[in-house]
This record gives sequence, C-alpha cells and structure tokens, in this order.
Amino acid sequence: MYNLGLTRSVRRASHLIHTPDAFIRTLLPGSSRASIVVHASPALGAAFTQYSVEFEADGSLGDSMGQRFLYVLEGDLMLEHSSKSHHLTQGGFAYIPQGAMPHIFAASETRVAVIEKPHSSLERSNPQFLIGHEPDVAAQPLMGDQDLLMRSLLPDTLSFDFAVNTMSYTPGSSLSMVEVHVMEHGLLMLEGGGIYRLDDQWYPVTAGDFIWMAPYCPQWFGAIGKVPAKYLIYKNWNRHPLT
Repeated sequence: MYNLGLTRSVRRASHLIHTPDAFIRTLLPGSSRASIVVHASPALGAAFTQYSVEFEADGSLGDSMGQRFLYVLEGDLMLEHSSKSHHLTQGGFAYIPQGAMPHIFAASETRVAVIEKPHSSLERSNPQFLIGHEPDVAAQPLMGDQDLLMRSLLPDTLSFDFAVNTMSYTPGSSLSMVEVHVMEHGLLMLEGGGIYRLDDQWYPVTAGDFIWMAPYCPQWFGAIGKVPAKYLIYKNWNRHPLT
C-alpha cells in the first residue's frame, strides 16, 4: 500500500533520522548475495560511513578501504583471518584494522551493522584485529545511573580513533542532560524505543531506526514504553579537534 508520501525519516543540516520505511538497498563492489542499506556517508556530511548488510546464506562482503567495525544483529557471520575462522552470532562484533582483508561471509541469512572510516594514526602501535561478544562486556552505569548501562566494545586506548558502545535504558529512564559536543554520532536503535531530541526537534524512534548527529547538535534521549530501549552508537574519539 502506498503511504501517500508519509515517512518518519527526516533530513536536517545537523541530523538525520533514517527509518526502515525509507530504506533503499544497493550493492557494494566485491560483495555478493548481500543487500546494503547505506545510512551515513561523506555524501551526507559525515566523516565516517555506516551501513546495514542483509546477507543471504553464503553471501559475502567485499574489502574496505578503511578500518571496519562489524556488529551482528541476527544470524551467523563467519570471518576468516590469518588462518583462523571466527563465528559471530547475535551481539558478536569484530574490529578489522585498515589494510586487513579477512574473508567475511554469512553461514545463513544474517544482518550486520558496519562502520567504516579511514584510520587516523597517532601511535606506533596501530589497533589490532579484535573479536568480542557484547553480552560478555561488563556494563557500566553512565554517570552513576544504574538505569542507564553502557558497554564499551572497543578498548579506550589512543590506538583507536573511534568508540562504539551499546547503551541500555530501563523504561522511563533518560540522559541526565542535553549533550552538545564536538563528536559526531551514528546510532542504530536495537530494541525498544523512546523520544530523541535533536537540535530543537523531538522525534519518536524505535528499533530499526538509524540516527546521524553532526558535531555540536544538541541531543537527548528518553526511553518510553514497557520494554527497555537499547542502541548501538559510534563516536569519533581520542584525536585533537584539528585532525
């Protein structure tokens, strides 16, 4: 049925709400049996690229020109790297350094969130290949709030020039302040929903929605509903603002 031009998707200078009803699927060079939904890229004004991959069984993802972070939303993802095989299921994640080219393919129908950006090298020791499982990462209360738990999926070291976290909110909980900062964000709603303030606008958001937030965009989130809200969030990190 036609929606008569209605969508919750919104594009503003400082932010984007990208909702599943407006997703357009495309292909990436080197990939096969994999549909790509590009959420954010330099064409938007972002300094990173984030997209979702919908694999068919035995579908594969091509190489990246930058560093890459993968988070499995559902299904079974396989990575073959340095003569080792890694099997990632829901909540599994991987960091792939720039220049590394593992074979990435799906053992069954699989959905994966992907973040890519050129690496800004700062130390002699560059970040190394990393595999993890989000539920195994210790949760920390944000600013002491036990109703708002954060899991940091990448090490907080200067080798990494970005961070990826999950944030979990009990129903009715919220950020304690409106944040305004130099970092930009890519955010994918994983569970539940709520209200996001971006700039001077207020938006209902739910699982499956993507949000891009430009540097200095005022931002705040409150969880609404009977189930917890959870999202995966990227931010640039650990570098001087001039870089």
